[in-house]
Amino acid sequence: MKNQRVLLLVEIAIFAALGYVLDMIGFGMPQGGDVTFVLVPIILIAFRRGITAGLITGFLIGLLQVVTGRFYPAPLSFEFVVLQVGIDYFLAFMVAGFAGLFRPAFIRAYESLDKMKMATAVIAGAFLAAFLRYLAHVTSGILFFGEFAGDKNPILYSLVYNSTYMIPVFLLAAFICSILFVKAPRLLLPYKA
Repeated sequence: MKNQRVLLLVEIAIFAALGYVLDMIGFGMPQGGDVTFVLVPIILIAFRRGITAGLITGFLIGLLQVVTGRFYPAPLSFEFVVLQVGIDYFLAFMVAGFAGLFRPAFIRAYESLDKMKMATAVIAGAFLAAFLRYLAHVTSGILFFGEFAGDKNPILYSLVYNSTYMIPVFLLAAFICSILFVKAPRLLLPYKA
């Protein structure tokens, strides 16, 4: 039992480090937000080990970004920056771990050898991860980056701006995870020999 906990902690650490590195590959938007592969390891660990492991991995990715200075703070007072960074980095990446809600559907599809249902579960998990992350960024945009909207509605501006990079992030994650999970489903089954 103790070895399983150590193995779980090691897997979380590896996937968090992988997510941090994958977040450097891609291109950034002028006011924050990047099109990267960061959701792939979060979704993978959430499908492999469950929601809690996904949440912890996402939180650690956000933590790594903040402690290494790879974040975009709002031009506001310190108290607001702390809240903004908490939403945009810790919360946004952490909630992506809820992709693990579709783990049982994936396992049922795997056991019945239904590749279409496997892919559907993966795409649904990727969508949930991307959508929850999108909501966190939209909330932060409305609360802290409204000045970039100029004379436009800050809510609409945040919805549109954040969708410009989160839609491609979702499509990348869904495509990569679907291929990876359907072609190598044993990656998601840590207890199978």
